[in-house]
Amino acid sequence: MNILITGGCGFIGSHLCKKLVEKGNFIICVDNFITGSQNNVEELLSNPNFKLIEHDISNPLYLDYELDWVLHFASLASPKHYLQYPIKTLKSGLLGTYNCLGIAKAKKAKFFLASTSEVYGDPKVSPQKEEYTGNVSIVGPRSCYDESKRASESLVYAYMRKHTLDVRVVRIFNTYGPNTRPDDGRVVSNFIVQALKGEDLTVYGNGEQTRSFCYIDDLVRGILATMEVDYKWPLNLGNPQEFKIIDLAKLILKLTGSKSKIRFLNLPEDDPKKRRPDISRAKKILGWQPKISLEEGLKKTIEYFTQILRNV
Repeated sequence: MNILITGGCGFIGSHLCKKLVEKGNFIICVDNFITGSQNNVEELLSNPNFKLIEHDISNPLYLDYELDWVLHFASLASPKHYLQYPIKTLKSGLLGTYNCLGIAKAKKAKFFLASTSEVYGDPKVSPQKEEYTGNVSIVGPRSCYDESKRASESLVYAYMRKHTLDVRVVRIFNTYGPNTRPDDGRVVSNFIVQALKGEDLTVYGNGEQTRSFCYIDDLVRGILATMEVDYKWPLNLGNPQEFKIIDLAKLILKLTGSKSKIRFLNLPEDDPKKRRPDISRAKKILGWQPKISLEEGLKKTIEYFTQILRNV
C-alpha cells in the first residue's frame, strides 16, 4: 500500500513508519521537525519504499502519489511543547486534520486520526469509556491540545457523513518508549532522564494522581489492528493498569539504581487526577490488549535513554 504518515519523524509516527516499511508498504513521511527528529527514521532514508518530506501539514500539501491510507499523527503531544506552542498545536489539529481529510478525499484513501485520551479532560469517571464525553476546560491552558483533538474528531465524522470517507479514530493513552526526546517533558522520560543524570525527580502535586502507561510496541500493534478492521468509531488504545505517579518515580529509581531524590512541585492547572482507559471495545473488535509490563517497558526505555545521554 501507499501510505502517508504526518508527524512520521515523531515518537509514535517513527515507530509506525518502520513497522509499515517492514511490511512492504511505500511510506511518505511528512514532518516539520518542531518536535520530530530525522534521527528517528535515519535507517529508512536509503530505503526505496520510504520518502521523507519536510512540510507543516497545517499548510496544504499536494502529492503526485496515489494513496491507500492517510495517517494523521502530526501534533505537539507533550504539555511542555503544546503550552509553548499553543497556536501551532491548534493549527496542526484543526488545519492539519482538515488538510489530511482533503487529501484522503481527493485520493479516495482511508483516513486514520491519532486522537488522544486528553479528549476526556480531567475525567469525573474512571475508567474512561469511549462514550464518555469528557470534562474539558475550554479556556484552560491545556485546551489548545484537548480541544484541537476533540474538534479533529468532529471534522473526521463530518467528512465520513458528508463524503462517505472510510475513517478510523484511536484515542491514545499515555505511551512511552524509545524515540521519545530527552526533553519531551512527559512523566516517563522526565523521570528516567532525571534519574540517569542524578537530578531530583520532579513530582507534581502529591504524586497520588494516576496514569496508565502503554509501551510503544503494544500501541503500534493496536494501530495496525485498527487498520485491519472495518470499524469507524473511536477506540481507546492504552494500558488499563493504573499507576500512581509517586509509585512510578520510585520504580524508576529502583530500575536505574539512581540516588536521586524526589522533589514535589505545585500541580499544573487542569492536570488530570485520573487517567485509565476502558479497552473492552478494543479487546472485542481488535482482539487487542497490551502485553508488555510496565517494568519490562521501562527497562527498554531506560536502555534507550542511557545510550542517548552518552551521545549528547
